[in-house]
Amino acid sequence: MSGNPIADFEVPSTGNQRFASAAFRGHPYVIYFYPRDATPGCTLEGAQFRDLHQQFRNAGVMVFGVSRDSVASHEKFKANMQFPFDLLSDGDEKLCKLFDVIREKNMYGKKVIVIQRSTFLMGRKNEILQEWRGVKVDGHAAAVLDAAKSTA
Repeated sequence: MSGNPIADFEVPSTGNQRFASAAFRGHPYVIYFYPRDATPGCTLEGAQFRDLHQQFRNAGVMVFGVSRDSVASHEKFKANMQFPFDLLSDGDEKLCKLFDVIREKNMYGKKVIVIQRSTFLMGRKNEILQEWRGVKVDGHAAAVLDAAKSTA
């Protein structure tokens, strides 16, 4: 998918607003997909992006997290974790499908549909500059920051 432009999208966001990708044309941003609010891996991943947030801003790159959780759940998660960035709600999975991050997983002998932890560095023309799929959380935000700095 790298290098491919993504169709404009709009989804509900924390802060009582909607995120519209068209508003970010001309500005690189990071969008990271995670399975669920307030779970151990998702909390750690969000905390790493939070801790590096000022460095992302210094590089001119905004950060946004996405899951299928509701805006109300996101608001609570964001407040508890003191995230300085917005979380996007994709309850209908349109954004997850656009970025192809929905996967079937076998959990305890039962098939479930989950979000594959994935991150995308988006360019000025809303194109994917770099993607990470099946992310291992530890050190991931720092790797994304390194890539983001090279695009600034």
